[in-house]
Amino acid sequence: MFGSVYPALEELKQPLSEEQLNVLRNQLKAEEPKPSPQTRFNYAWGLIKSSSRKHQQEAVVILTSLYKNEPSMRREVLYYLSLGSFKLGDYTNAKRYVETLLKSEPENQQALTLLENIQDKVAQEGLIGIGVAGGVLAVGIGIIGALVRRNRK
Repeated sequence: MFGSVYPALEELKQPLSEEQLNVLRNQLKAEEPKPSPQTRFNYAWGLIKSSSRKHQQEAVVILTSLYKNEPSMRREVLYYLSLGSFKLGDYTNAKRYVETLLKSEPENQQALTLLENIQDKVAQEGLIGIGVAGGVLAVGIGIIGALVRRNRK
């Protein structure tokens, strides 16, 4: 659903090639021991796009550090923290980050659309959870019923 509703989420599904990610990684290494905030952000962006959960988690760590230490980048960082958390399935933090962004930019259409997608995903997974719980409950009731019938005989 979110592919047609929100192109940035679709873009997240398209990982960088290993060569492209290496360009970002090499830039980071070239600036060691103190890479610029923009270089760190660019690398985190590349990691978020990765299909590797480990890379995505590393991106969120980098972005969290940028958020804490680079006030001038908070708007962009909050948005990508929300996207990264969304991609990792951490909808609680994804929602928290995007809502924080919306406090300062209530008309931000990208953030509003992202929030809508997060809420849709939470609702969808909630319904799946209810379905699974209902199925487990039905199986449990069936087993109890069978045991009661067997004990009556």
